[in-house]
Amino acid sequence: MATTLLVKSLRGLITLWIVVSAVFFALRATGDPTTMLLPDDTPTDIVEMYRQKWGFDQPIPVQYFTFLGDVLRGHLGVSYVDGRSAIKVVFERLPSTLLLGATSFLTAIVFGVSIGVIAAVYHRKVVDRLISALLAVVHAMPNFLVGLLLMLLFSVALRWLPSSGYGTHWHLLLPTMTLGLWGGATIARVTRAAMIEVLKEPYIDAARARGFTLFHRVVREALPNAAVPIITILGLNAGQLFAGAVITETIFAWPGIGRLLVTAAASREVAIVQVILIVVSAIIVSINLIADVLCVIVNPALRKR
Repeated sequence: MATTLLVKSLRGLITLWIVVSAVFFALRATGDPTTMLLPDDTPTDIVEMYRQKWGFDQPIPVQYFTFLGDVLRGHLGVSYVDGRSAIKVVFERLPSTLLLGATSFLTAIVFGVSIGVIAAVYHRKVVDRLISALLAVVHAMPNFLVGLLLMLLFSVALRWLPSSGYGTHWHLLLPTMTLGLWGGATIARVTRAAMIEVLKEPYIDAARARGFTLFHRVVREALPNAAVPIITILGLNAGQLFAGAVITETIFAWPGIGRLLVTAAASREVAIVQVILIVVSAIIVSINLIADVLCVIVNPALRKR
């Protein structure tokens, strides 16, 4: 088990290194970063001064290892708008995104697992066909369309919830529902498929013969044995939620790092974009590592690999 976890941790670190390297080379793929960061009408002598100041006049290998050192030390530049540390700017917005991400993730789990289990229990019946059709529709829709439809229903038509903003738990509901339903559709489909296979096992028939209730057979017998693919998709779903948060936060004016990423990219705040990409990648890698650990815990067979 220790070897398995060590290997997965090393894979996570390698993934982070690849992301950090991709961020570095993406900035330089379109040419001189100095001219991209400065206004178009900046005089040549000023451009040259900043090129030397930012180290862009150095050879690429030197710039690369300097950048890696800055990442390890937490020195990732400053905002060109107000001169503050890019890390400080991002971490001011991070709690809002973590709040939205946590509530959306929990909503996706509850919705996805519950609906998936119900569909599996009523496999090939009307309930299963109806749920499968609805899940296919939601899964095929982009999350911004889900958000707009929910906004039209609950904010415009019914006037139950605020359409945008931040400050109360009511403002949290629409973006949470958007990401939760969108992510939960994937979880539900995986849960349904896993539960259908487990419910065919002989020990489920044996539990029925011994007189155990449907709830016991499903929750105590089947669901734990279907947990590995469900937990795996939960880890992957975390990345989808963070990607979806970029658009969702923009639609609902939620002051998180997703919305900050859009404004930073539009204003060429490269330092802030770099920090956001690295921080989000670290969070996603950590969540997937936790998911791998849980898979090893619930499935003893994985401990021997």
